[in-house]
Amino acid sequence: MARIRKFAAYQKLERPYTRISKYNKKNFVRGGFPHMKVIKFDLGNIKGEYNTTLRLTSTRAMNVRHNALEAARLTSNKLLDKTINKDYHLKIKVYPFHILRENPLASGAGADRMSTGMKKSFGKVISSAARLKEGQTIMELRLDKAHLRLGKKALVRASKKMPCTCRIVEVESS
Repeated sequence: MARIRKFAAYQKLERPYTRISKYNKKNFVRGGFPHMKVIKFDLGNIKGEYNTTLRLTSTRAMNVRHNALEAARLTSNKLLDKTINKDYHLKIKVYPFHILRENPLASGAGADRMSTGMKKSFGKVISSAARLKEGQTIMELRLDKAHLRLGKKALVRASKKMPCTCRIVEVESS
């Protein structure tokens, strides 16, 4: 299996090149939508009544890959599930809809027979990412005030998996 390219190549929020053709059948991203690792966006007891909301927000605008979102979801959900046992509602508020593409160029011996250079270099689909704005909520955690410290600890663990620095905002709701 090929290695994942460094995320520095994709983290900027610039508008991607979109294939626009006068023929409708060529107006799409070839290869379809890639397999996404994020399985669930709502975790815990969804219908429960909670009095405190914690939000994990981004401090800068950037792309976040789907595998970073899944890693954050897993680590925070594992801590919450082990200690307060489904007495919370964790929701991922962003969706990785942005398709990341790569035009792999080979270098070295035999490279002239493998790659075609930059001619028609639209790139192959390799991954997907969520586009974040500054201050946008990534994850939202609803729980009771008694478990507030544990909730903050879970969101700190989730923020360690993100490629950007994050802030935890507490919202009181009754």
